[in-house]
Amino acid sequence: MLIFSLPEGEVMPLFVRSIPMANTFVFSSESVGEGHPDKVADLISDSILDACLAYDKTSRVACETFVKSNVVVIGGEITIPKLQDKKTGKTKPIDEAFNVEKVIRDAIRHIGYTNDDDVFHADTVFINNYLTAQSADIAQGVDAKKAEGKKTAEQGAGDQGLMFGFAADETEELMPAPVIFAHRLGRELTKIRKSGKVKWLRPDAKSQVSVRYVDGVATEIVNVVISTQHTADVAHKTIESFLIKNVIKKVLPAKLLTKNTEFLINPTGKFVIGGPQGDSGLTGRKIIVDSYGGWGRHGGGAFSGKDPSKVDRSAAYMGRWVAKNIVAAKLAKQVEVQFAYAIGHPNPVSVYVNTFGTGVVSDEIITTAIQQVFSFKPAAIVKQLNLLRPIYRETTNYGHFGKTGLPWENTNKAAALKAAVKALTK
Repeated sequence: MLIFSLPEGEVMPLFVRSIPMANTFVFSSESVGEGHPDKVADLISDSILDACLAYDKTSRVACETFVKSNVVVIGGEITIPKLQDKKTGKTKPIDEAFNVEKVIRDAIRHIGYTNDDDVFHADTVFINNYLTAQSADIAQGVDAKKAEGKKTAEQGAGDQGLMFGFAADETEELMPAPVIFAHRLGRELTKIRKSGKVKWLRPDAKSQVSVRYVDGVATEIVNVVISTQHTADVAHKTIESFLIKNVIKKVLPAKLLTKNTEFLINPTGKFVIGGPQGDSGLTGRKIIVDSYGGWGRHGGGAFSGKDPSKVDRSAAYMGRWVAKNIVAAKLAKQVEVQFAYAIGHPNPVSVYVNTFGTGVVSDEIITTAIQQVFSFKPAAIVKQLNLLRPIYRETTNYGHFGKTGLPWENTNKAAALKAAVKALTK
């Protein structure tokens, strides 16, 4: 107990300076494997999108997929200008561009649902196709041309909405550690399964990592969860020891794995029935897995199955590109960017930057700088990131952010941002 002795006549001050305490917390993020029902649906939707863009880069696509048991249902709106006869106005069937059924079956085959005992099997699933053309009312808002009631002839946003971008310097990918660690586990598990060396592994899987932070620095992995589908003939102990040795300890930083780290492997004890046989799947239900694992905020719009005229997808990619370049330029240690759109309108209705107190200059200056260096108009986003091409299957699994080779992961604007900030602070 501390005893304070004050001179006679003096009163104890109301506030006494406290001893600084470390800010400690544990944050968790998850990932899901390619064979998870929701990711099966996402891959089918993105595969159809890529097929459309490969045939006609001006395609408008909003493709939703539902999977359950041995059934695949696809629906949504697709317009492929090359299929439209300009003289008659008639539109040829989508199968004139590509074989929809083959695209779906190839996507399922790529995941690995080809085992003899799979109820959901690439060669035998029943496919129901409910794709129609895009609404003319939506199209006139997006098209770069005049229309009655439209205030501009520029290409507008495909819908109203708000989008976020995030980046942090705690990993080499400039992503939050918990979600990147969870994705690494999933990727390694899939790599092993597809190599064919471990016969008991099956496509459905989940991973989750909990990281302890002290004063904003990752100091320890508290626990790791992996649930993987498997054949009925393998013992739980075999699964547990194999995954700890060949997946967890291989891909996670050894310095963060301590004697206290808890490993929870197939905690239910059995995971034989999985994929669409065990649960239904729907496009767009894993938006937090797809983005920042809950660390950075999400605007609510899903990504998969949407062409880049849909700002739910393209503007989210833009946000990541902007945020990553801010961190790469060392203007902040972490940053979140938010902007919003009105349907049919070309300019964002708001742009907001938050560096959480880590910025080397004010957030207002960074906000001004990014608006000088980047254009946030939907058509400009598509052009800057070269989005009218079939690259979307690459995004479907293990996060849309933090992967090499994707245009929004480039840090090619860092120097320009530095220069813009320098000019603004003279």
